[in-house]
Amino acid sequence: MIRGRVAVSTLGGALLLLVAVLAGCAAGLSHATSAPPGSLPRPDLVFRMDDGAVLPARLWLPPAGTRPAGIILALHGFTDSRDAWELPAPVFADAGYTVIAPDQRGFGGAPGRGIWAGQERMVDDAADLTAQLRARYPGQRLVVLAESMGSAVAICLAARNPHAADAWVLTSPAVWGRDQMPVVLRAALAIGDTMAPGWRLTGQEIPLDIAASDNREALLRLAHDPLSLHGVTIAMLRGLVDLMGSAQLDSARLPANTLFLNGRRDQVVPLSATAAAWARLPPNVRRAFYLGGYHLLLRDHDRALVEADILAWLADPHAWLPSGADINAAAWQSDQAGSGAKPSFLPAGALDDNFAHPVWPY
Repeated sequence: MIRGRVAVSTLGGALLLLVAVLAGCAAGLSHATSAPPGSLPRPDLVFRMDDGAVLPARLWLPPAGTRPAGIILALHGFTDSRDAWELPAPVFADAGYTVIAPDQRGFGGAPGRGIWAGQERMVDDAADLTAQLRARYPGQRLVVLAESMGSAVAICLAARNPHAADAWVLTSPAVWGRDQMPVVLRAALAIGDTMAPGWRLTGQEIPLDIAASDNREALLRLAHDPLSLHGVTIAMLRGLVDLMGSAQLDSARLPANTLFLNGRRDQVVPLSATAAAWARLPPNVRRAFYLGGYHLLLRDHDRALVEADILAWLADPHAWLPSGADINAAAWQSDQAGSGAKPSFLPAGALDDNFAHPVWPY
């Protein structure tokens, strides 16, 4: 967790802060380096995209004899990989879902590892994947389940083609667009992208301790996973920020069959950016807000609450969520109109480490 105040006095320092927030989720846990492509683990299956690129994927199948519930396409976050779903995927498989988790282009074992493929290409890949799964599993329900950057990709796809999937489950969407960033961060990113787009940083250059989850074992797994990226270029950051801005705007066009989930303790995407996205959401989009939830909701110690809510919503999208996170969401969104959120200059926890109490005073 970030303790105390962080002063940013130079553009270089601002850029390092941005890197630490967006790419340093597991900073401080490990100094692991990225594995060479030849040493990466073999996938369970692969998908060939319309341009010939091959995306590796992991597969979790329901136990034999389980009634099929549908297909889940799981899209991971920034610097992550198909291994992001190791903890929740077996739970969804036990419930009857076939879970398919590809490496998105530029990540894991996908082509262009460590290179930003471009927003359009990533959204096109997601569209291609949904089309292939429709063809491979005709008549089965298709759910897009996504996390962070993956949720931003899914938002852009859902806005483009809401019928690409039958349900959209978006956890901790990356919606921190330039409009929510202070001028110094925007300027640092622009100058860095112009002068040194290939400069590779790890998020460990400045002493920030950003907790993406309260599950240290899961973060250690992420840090040591050979599929994870442990350094990103300025060009990748610029691409991610562009994607987040598009997702922020496209939130206004999400279909009704969408569940939007966030955690109060998210230290990666500021709550002010989340609040701005929520304000754009159509009124019939379901929201869930977890007071104890970090950015990686499905890897937190309390992930069972989130898993149960997702499965309950998929079974009956009109029922109350078992955890009460939808009630929390209504209260939190109402509170934003009067209290104001944390400054977007820092992650949600930068000025206050006491997350035991909700934002609202009741």
